[in-house]
Amino acid sequence: MSAQGSPVTPVGVNHVVLNVRDIDESHRFWTEIVGLKQVGALRPRADMGQMPKMQFYSGDHGDGKMTHHDVALVENPNLPPPPAEWELFGAQAINHIAIAMPNRESWLKKLEEMQAKGVKFNMRVNHGVTHSVYINDPNGYGVELLYELPREMWETDIDAGLNYLELLPTEGKEALKDDLENAPRFGAAAE
Repeated sequence: MSAQGSPVTPVGVNHVVLNVRDIDESHRFWTEIVGLKQVGALRPRADMGQMPKMQFYSGDHGDGKMTHHDVALVENPNLPPPPAEWELFGAQAINHIAIAMPNRESWLKKLEEMQAKGVKFNMRVNHGVTHSVYINDPNGYGVELLYELPREMWETDIDAGLNYLELLPTEGKEALKDDLENAPRFGAAAE
């Protein structure tokens, strides 16, 4: 707590570390499907003993700049198998990880790219704050790829924007459409 009695607010989540069964299979998913770049791999020192394989991945943080990592993978072949069918509110420990695309155009291009690769869209959703597609990785982790809607569409009533949900088709050309022009606005910006 700060001197004034309220907690200091962080800037946000810095990175996520995922346990994965097969680091090579997961590497292909996070690089070839999601599009992150591998920026490093753990090279244990001799005095650290036996260490699992660990690799680090970053998105483009503007002008091709990478961060130290957004996602890290740690190989653990003893993980339980993934669920047979992914569920948004299933029994997996991590509900989902959201990956932001830079803008609407890059997000639409990513949808086309994934569909062409045969990636199953578990859910296509227009939220009031993002437009999203949910897929899952080989370990059963949900991955939401999104673009954030302009702040003026939701910032005066974030709660209403978070509670808005429009389910969309997950297959065919209909799954690749995005109607930003007719998306709802929340709060004073909607008037």
